[in-house]
Amino acid sequence: MEAAIDFKQLIGALGDGVVVCDAGGAIIVWNPAAERIFGFTESEALGKSLDLIIPERQRQRHWDGYHKTMATGETRYGNDVLRVPALHKEGKPLSIAFTVGMLYTPDNKVSAIVAIVRDETARWTEERTIRARLNQLEEAAKA
Repeated sequence: MEAAIDFKQLIGALGDGVVVCDAGGAIIVWNPAAERIFGFTESEALGKSLDLIIPERQRQRHWDGYHKTMATGETRYGNDVLRVPALHKEGKPLSIAFTVGMLYTPDNKVSAIVAIVRDETARWTEERTIRARLNQLEEAAKA
């Protein structure tokens, strides 16, 4: 027996952020986990550009790739986890990991792109600390 799924409830229940943008780059879905990760409420994010969460130095590269993906309907990141810097509403830097998926119209034109986002700031900071400590120990061993 097939159960009907309430997709709004499903997206709201996920622990990972769900951010969906239309072909022009406007945010059209922003779940509670995205709000927790980035600090912006759904009402603050909907209709806005992803520039809300993209550090300024990454924006040009992001938009070049975004527009190319929208024009071609292809992304080289469909199965890869991307790890990039991002911004919290308060301006603090984040390290996020995400996967993307494309949504298409019935005539096979790209209508939106979906990102499933996880905050990896704590893990990234811990790894950086471990690498720095390892470098210190290696230098001390050489002395």
